[in-house]
Amino acid sequence: MFESILCQVTDYDPGVVESLIELAVEIAREGREGRRIGTLFTLGDEQAVLTRSRALILDPLEGHRENTRHISDPNLRGTIKELAQLDGAFVVSSSGVFVAACRYLDAAASPIELPLGLGSRHIAAAHITSVTRSVGVVVSESAVVRLFCHGSLIGEIIPELWMLKRYDFQRDVPTVQETVGDLAVITPRRRRGVPS
Repeated sequence: MFESILCQVTDYDPGVVESLIELAVEIAREGREGRRIGTLFTLGDEQAVLTRSRALILDPLEGHRENTRHISDPNLRGTIKELAQLDGAFVVSSSGVFVAACRYLDAAASPIELPLGLGSRHIAAAHITSVTRSVGVVVSESAVVRLFCHGSLIGEIIPELWMLKRYDFQRDVPTVQETVGDLAVITPRRRRGVPS
């Protein structure tokens, strides 16, 4: 479903990446208790991410068995959706295990370029992916899911097609828009002959 994004994230298992994107889209669509919520996931290079972050509160995932923290565990999804209401980022290993929750990512001033209007979660995701080999998945409180890799925005997912009318496409980079079911996937247009 997310091939245009998955082809840009070749370092990680496509099944894990897609499962994480699906979870992010569910959070964007459902919110929690009648309100929209935002959250941030990092995928891969977990030791480097943990080194460049700190706990905001006692980690609610610590001490639980690894198999119960794997993204494929259906019981974990509800837990992650509840924890997404708390501040901080989730750290997910390259194999799909949730390593930590409620992490503050160090977002030093770095030469990252983001579209205007994106907030601190997006800056943190862009920065952490510029200094580690991780991928950032941000759920915005406006219900848009954005993916970052190597410090750059590599894709946006609009979880409901009706939102496209309110979404601003004014970008310096040409984009490709695909609709899949009731969501839209927006990725940068690649120039022919230029390797990604």
